[in-house]
Amino acid sequence: MMANNTLLLTKSDLESLITIQDMISTIEDAFRKHGEGKSFGMDMIHGVTPSELEFHIKVGGITLGDKKYYGLKINASNFSNMDKHGLPNIIGAILLFDGTTGFPLAIVDSIIPTILRTGAGTAVAMKYLARPDSKIATICGCGTQGRIQLRSIKTVLPLERVFAFDMDYKRAEIYANEMTDELGMQIESVKNLEEATVKSDVIITCTPSKSPFLRKEYVNYGTTIGAIGADSPDKQELETKLLKGNKVVVDILKQCAVAGELHHALEEKLITITDVHAELGEILTGKKTGREKRDEIIIYDATGTAIQDTASVAVCYEKAVSKNIGTYIALNH
Repeated sequence: MMANNTLLLTKSDLESLITIQDMISTIEDAFRKHGEGKSFGMDMIHGVTPSELEFHIKVGGITLGDKKYYGLKINASNFSNMDKHGLPNIIGAILLFDGTTGFPLAIVDSIIPTILRTGAGTAVAMKYLARPDSKIATICGCGTQGRIQLRSIKTVLPLERVFAFDMDYKRAEIYANEMTDELGMQIESVKNLEEATVKSDVIITCTPSKSPFLRKEYVNYGTTIGAIGADSPDKQELETKLLKGNKVVVDILKQCAVAGELHHALEEKLITITDVHAELGEILTGKKTGREKRDEIIIYDATGTAIQDTASVAVCYEKAVSKNIGTYIALNH
């Protein structure tokens, strides 16, 4: 480590530093630390440019071991980027700071940490909320996140069969073929969402949808839903009626109340804040229960958190320093 210098980590640097399983362990620990009150200074901002480019800004700190880290992530979302500009649809950077001195420890490409920590967060939630014998899943959204979601939840659930659904059926077909080859399991593309979800133990929604497509009547008793896509106030994947009368678990209550699926149910006055069962960190620390009944429907509403970003980048930073990976720059010289 070069004293008083900032480490620059590119996407290729990060690919060699952390696996999905490493990330799941890191994110489970981060949520547990949050449940123990060892996170701090969290906030979230959404900004939109005149050209409808959306920026997601998340900040937050966490104590890991004897060190305090603080992170700031700025991601831009433009779902025509790849087609029009040859750039990732979601692109940005994460700044990692020493939580005691404020020194900028690292500047990190955000693509891999964001992809992996999002899938890892769902895996942690399914570990504690899904029925342990869950064998059938439906993945809604067959892009990059749909792939990492399946890879991640497969590490914690004994999945045997998966349905792939996308508004673009061709994408679902490609997903089913590629993921079947990769994972060696039965994956089937479907056009009719309800026919898939009524057979499923787990439903994951990870799309940029701005109108709900998962209806209450599509979900059987005992199902666990991971609602991942609604990370800004205008996004919505679930019919609000799904949240009424079912167990709702959130990643960060403050965020979900203004940007998640919870936000829409609150706005329609179908439920209140007090109807939310728990934050995920409260379940990991034993302050609240997870699944209590086999036939209950549980909805995990995830908006993506700064503690995930900060923890994942802190672990990558520590590994990079120990392995002498990355490039040091003197920002304050």
